[in-house]
Amino acid sequence: MPSTALWRQLQRHNFTDWQTLLSFLELNTQTAKVSSPFPLNLPFRLASKIKKKSWEDPVLLQFLPSLEEGKHSPLFVLDPVADTQFQKTPKLLHKYLGRALLLCTSACAMHCRYCFRRHYDYETSKRQFEEELKEIEKDTSLSEILLSGGDPLSLGDTQLENLLAALGDIPHVKRIRFHTRFPIGIPERIDPSFLKLLSSCKKQILFVLHTNHANELDAEIFERLKQIQKLGVPVLSQSVLLKGVNDTVEALQALFETLIDHGILPYYLHQLDRVQGAAHFEVSEEEGKKLMRELQKRLPGYAVPKYVKEEAHQPHKSMITFSQVF
Repeated sequence: MPSTALWRQLQRHNFTDWQTLLSFLELNTQTAKVSSPFPLNLPFRLASKIKKKSWEDPVLLQFLPSLEEGKHSPLFVLDPVADTQFQKTPKLLHKYLGRALLLCTSACAMHCRYCFRRHYDYETSKRQFEEELKEIEKDTSLSEILLSGGDPLSLGDTQLENLLAALGDIPHVKRIRFHTRFPIGIPERIDPSFLKLLSSCKKQILFVLHTNHANELDAEIFERLKQIQKLGVPVLSQSVLLKGVNDTVEALQALFETLIDHGILPYYLHQLDRVQGAAHFEVSEEEGKKLMRELQKRLPGYAVPKYVKEEAHQPHKSMITFSQVF
């Protein structure tokens, strides 16, 4: 079976029904409090890492719909980072100087309950990026293009190859950055065909992995990522601070140490974007600062990510300072 067909087949085995998921996890569906218009989507491989009979498992909490999502707060809105106000074309966002973000697809390998684009109205009628590429080519201030979504690894190899080739032909674009969570659920996506695409790209590639807890990671994921690193592609990580998931110093330390032990540098720890339906995940900034101060004591500097938040209409991520005051 061709490799692309394999990971497509694996994607079809995702849990999309919460009752089936809870039965698999040996949890009582009769006592479940599950309701959300945002659909469940969880790869079987990732679900298999969830502790059976545990409602508090840090992986489960990230993906199981909850009645908490229906509780509205005036601070939590549909478009918390004002994406729609920065659309240059239906699939191109330009917020920051020198770089723009291409919304490659609405599809993801999994649906995180705290996703800040869970309400985003994606353009899905066109599979190609002609309008976006024209805009990028016209704007010579752009030196870096971020591939996001959805998840750019949801694209098939042919479509992704064409996109990378087109970006490779634009002289002022120097770097292409992937933002992805796909390898956490379906590491098979990083196959020889995908590696060939990366190695043939004319531009410097950067690969940013989204992961929130050490329990998400395993030897196969790291082996697949190592193949990317061997191409000279830096692999970084970003995480979101989430209540009940990773809001202890022990959980964050385990995550960041596991990553650096495999040559992956923690890049960002994000304060939760205040998207409607995710208020129950919020950790206060003061608590986040305490966690970061403790991590600073326990980890080498290169293992401590920047603690940041995105504020609408600001020209960059906002740093949340946490250094000790003596």
